[in-house]
Amino acid sequence: MAKQNQNGRIIAIVACIFLFGMISFVTNLAAPIGVIWKNQPGLAGSNTLGMMGNMMNFLAYLFMGIPAGNLLTKIGYKKTALIAIALGFLGVLVQFLSGVVLVGSTIANLPANWFVYLLGAFISGFAVCMLNTVVNPMLNQLGGGGNRGNQLNLIGGSFNSLMGTITPMLVGALIGTITKNTAITDVNLVLYMAMGIFAATFFILLFVPIENPKQMDSNTVYERSPFAFRHFNFGVIAIFVYVGVEVGLPGTLNFYLSDTTNIGGGLDPATAATIAGFAAGTYWFLMLVGRFVSSLIASKVSSRVMMITVNGTAMLLIILAILLPKTITGSMPVFTGTSFTMVQLPISAILIVLCGLCTSVMWSCIFNLATEGLGKYTEKASGIFMMMVVGGGIVPLIQNGVADATHNYMLSYIVPLLAVAYMFCYSAFLSKNVNKDIKVD
Repeated sequence: MAKQNQNGRIIAIVACIFLFGMISFVTNLAAPIGVIWKNQPGLAGSNTLGMMGNMMNFLAYLFMGIPAGNLLTKIGYKKTALIAIALGFLGVLVQFLSGVVLVGSTIANLPANWFVYLLGAFISGFAVCMLNTVVNPMLNQLGGGGNRGNQLNLIGGSFNSLMGTITPMLVGALIGTITKNTAITDVNLVLYMAMGIFAATFFILLFVPIENPKQMDSNTVYERSPFAFRHFNFGVIAIFVYVGVEVGLPGTLNFYLSDTTNIGGGLDPATAATIAGFAAGTYWFLMLVGRFVSSLIASKVSSRVMMITVNGTAMLLIILAILLPKTITGSMPVFTGTSFTMVQLPISAILIVLCGLCTSVMWSCIFNLATEGLGKYTEKASGIFMMMVVGGGIVPLIQNGVADATHNYMLSYIVPLLAVAYMFCYSAFLSKNVNKDIKVD
């Protein structure tokens, strides 16, 4: 019986690691699929409308951030995870159906099936938010807590980054050449994979026993809220803009390189979408590299120093990307649809890809700085942070609105530049806890 339970625990650990990957897989579908939608006749090449799927995905966090934490406390890891997985399957299914139902119909001169897709993206956002809330503590518990539990979370986080790398590459390869006839049905293979993994994981977890989390002490008294701490308030803004930067940098880059008009990256129309997907995927791969390297030095370098360094570097990279003309190019290894080869890309695009090394450490550093000294208010602060993930939808939407208004993709990077500048100021001047007199025991 003990061996059977051990086997069940191992299966559950593997399933949770796959769920870690699915969080990134589903989230990173939005930008490359947005390339398809923005080229539909009704959307007329609008980058803003193309980014709406990403917006709907992250908008769900605003509504589900705190409820997801409350649900975890009330019904436990397993039931919360099962609900999240079921919603994830439903969300991807609705996105798949957007290529089948209402095709050719319009609502307010926009493709009717585009609204079906947005609904699917919103449902997927609910699922991903819930999975983000439950998977970290569930893996920690399956590992028995301590170093082993943390090790499993690091493995899950690495798989998350790996899926973030693969997703835009895979979608880009499936899209191939973008025309007005390119449709979401061209990436059905990716949607089938997502639904299959969700379905398999649901039935695996359904039959694996998982203990519920420990309940919070009902006698805990909260005299104040986390908003009583100045450094936390500024940290909330930092988390909001950070997620927008993390998503907006590669998302807009995908749009830029796949755009074969005169404002795009100047790539061959036959391979532009594929190369764009692999360039964006390389950004996520560099985030994986950055997280690994930072884990080796985090015990010796403070979060404040790390944040000042990476934000200062990111500002320099983005400023250069904005200023350098696309006629200045550099070589970068990508998959062109048939093989890996060195291709010429605007040096500005390569600089944006390099920003992945900088953004890799920002979430953990901001969380560390913003929750320092919060004590019993930390859990409530975490729920608020989860709501602020909505920045991953709003900031890229603003950025692509600037791109549409100016007809200049690189100029739109002023938006993430301002966000990075704020995070630099936060880490340097605004992250100090000046409310140490508040009782947090």
